[in-house]
Amino acid sequence: MPLKREEILRKILHFIFGSIIPLGIFYIPFYADKYSFNLLPSWLLPPVILSFFLILFIVIEFLRFKNQLIQKIFYRFFGTMLRKEESHKATGATYILASSVLCSCVFKDYPHISLMVLSAFIWGDAVAALVGQSLGRIKIGSKSLEGSLACFFLCMLFFILIYPNLPHVLEKWNGKIPLLLIFISSLSITIMELFPIKIRKFTINDNLLVPFITGIIMIALYPILQ
Repeated sequence: MPLKREEILRKILHFIFGSIIPLGIFYIPFYADKYSFNLLPSWLLPPVILSFFLILFIVIEFLRFKNQLIQKIFYRFFGTMLRKEESHKATGATYILASSVLCSCVFKDYPHISLMVLSAFIWGDAVAALVGQSLGRIKIGSKSLEGSLACFFLCMLFFILIYPNLPHVLEKWNGKIPLLLIFISSLSITIMELFPIKIRKFTINDNLLVPFITGIIMIALYPILQ
């Protein structure tokens, strides 16, 4: 099935979010330390910046549900890119920002983890949707096997080829990620993207928790697998 223009634009935004935010979480503190920028503790800079945008997004989300003028303006610019459920729920971008704040705080001593899990998930999720909607034939719930395989192999590609070649990212890990950890992390992202996390009847947005859970897995397994 041909992809709609709106879906392609939505995924382009995902790719932008999935690059700028993770890179900022890692490199802003790195260069703040390097150039002795001491206005705030360096690790705190990304959460502060991201929290500002998260609050802004939450306010906009609230107003689009409550104020007709704001709603009209919002839908004029972004309406065609919204999923059906996002007409009455927060958008994926808001959840991605929330997840980024969570990761940048919890993994403050492991900014390379935040960079990897956020970018791998956001890119993998976007590619899964693009492949699933255009080429998906074997359905698994509302998603497809083809989309999930695309997500898995893209995550593997990132872990094997991209992250080891980004300056300074893997210095704490001697420049490499254990192969088994790459496989487990990629598989974790893929499975959690495919099967939503549920608590009783409440489904937790995957944008919020998948990067965080994957980060916990990586931190826990690295000392064993290195």
